[in-house]
Amino acid sequence: MNSLAKVIGVGFHKTGTKTLGECLRTLGYRTRSLDREAFAPWRLGEIGAVLEMMEAADAFDDWPWPLLFREACHRYPDSKFVLTTRRDEATWLESLTAHVARHAATSFNYRKYIYGVDDPQACPERFLEVYRSHNAAVREFFAAQPDRLLEICWEDGDGWQRLCTFLGVPVPDVPIPHMNRRRASG
Repeated sequence: MNSLAKVIGVGFHKTGTKTLGECLRTLGYRTRSLDREAFAPWRLGEIGAVLEMMEAADAFDDWPWPLLFREACHRYPDSKFVLTTRRDEATWLESLTAHVARHAATSFNYRKYIYGVDDPQACPERFLEVYRSHNAAVREFFAAQPDRLLEICWEDGDGWQRLCTFLGVPVPDVPIPHMNRRRASG
């Protein structure tokens, strides 16, 4: 798989990043997902160290990878980027809020480093502001090189055809592996 360009998922958590990661694994990419080992030097500003960690894999999703799109783009000039989004920002915020409610606080909280606060229910506008700003920055950065960015929304029916066409790989004969779907309550 080393002959393929690196693929960096630049969507925020709760936008289908785990689905993207599983799709890339299904396509044969060696992936790194949520990665505390890489997040630690990122938060200390040691971006070079994080970029070095990217050598060992082909594809990336979840923290800290979306936060490195500019640096990864320059370091890996043949790389491709996938911005996963939700149907709308209210759906994203609802999903994130439910996720936070389901998972007990841990000693290491990514949200505090990304948003400056922990609880999306207490500070929804802060979370939305950071989410909007990130997505706008990604779109603006790749506006002059649109062939390097795919924006995809699994909820809107995007699937293998769009992803594989973008990556230049064959479409597998398996369903999209939708991960982390919330179960309907009741």
